[in-house]
Amino acid sequence: MRTGERPLSGRVAVVTGASRGAGRGIAIELGAAGATVIVTGRSTREQPAAGYGQILALSSMSALPGSIDETAEEVSRQGGRGIALRCDHGRDDEVQALFARVQADHGRLDLLVNNAWGGHESFDGVFDAPFWEHPLAHWESMIDRGARHHLLAARCAAPAMLRQGHGLIVATTFWDRDRYLRGNLYYDLAKATINRLAFGISQELRAHGVASVAVSPGWMRTELVLAGHQTDETRWQERPALARTESPRYLGRAIAALAADADVLRRTGSVLRVADLAREYGFTDIDGRQVAAFELDEA
Repeated sequence: MRTGERPLSGRVAVVTGASRGAGRGIAIELGAAGATVIVTGRSTREQPAAGYGQILALSSMSALPGSIDETAEEVSRQGGRGIALRCDHGRDDEVQALFARVQADHGRLDLLVNNAWGGHESFDGVFDAPFWEHPLAHWESMIDRGARHHLLAARCAAPAMLRQGHGLIVATTFWDRDRYLRGNLYYDLAKATINRLAFGISQELRAHGVASVAVSPGWMRTELVLAGHQTDETRWQERPALARTESPRYLGRAIAALAADADVLRRTGSVLRVADLAREYGFTDIDGRQVAAFELDEA
């Protein structure tokens, strides 16, 4: 996207789970492209989301960084219009109320980015272990508060898109050409479920002009990843272990490019990698690199 170009001007987007990490990066880049972005999640400036005590302790952090308010403000600074609306995406009534308000306030919904993810709430510092050693709490955090979040939001967003005859639903995911995410069966199952969900939704919405895709970033330098490596966005290059990482805004630029593509329906049902989209659409990460796709090591 060239400086001053706003291909998403007039568009309305909802980004779920956008207080920090991938959701924040996505919302900011949609704002830079000119969109009105409804930023949702549980963390507000006054009240951070609960349930992250375990990962905070592992990261030596006293509180979660970020809030929907801060993300919305950055969306507006980038040239879009950011609107923070608190929503617990595990509560059916709150999600239904969210989309009813979007329709009442804006009269349209062009893009839904399903990014809300509860997997961090059960993270115990162990990623690589056989399934019988991982806690069953991962099922609830990754399936019930992961894949179900995506289904519920898409279910509430679809009627507005059907009435319009157009729209795009994006699920954030991880995918490496169907390779097994060895060492974490729950994570593998959750991401495979999200990918299949995006495909299934596409089959039912394509005839109505609405596209559904899953988009897979590589290893992102989220706030929690940086904290785990005891660094920040200004000094991450001092950590060789982070050399393969990309910023959350790289994912955001991929989704902004898809949203601006008038022929995005041709992609419906696909799982798309950010690195591949960067080459096709010609965008880079914030440091000017086209970061290579993150690929799993062969067993």
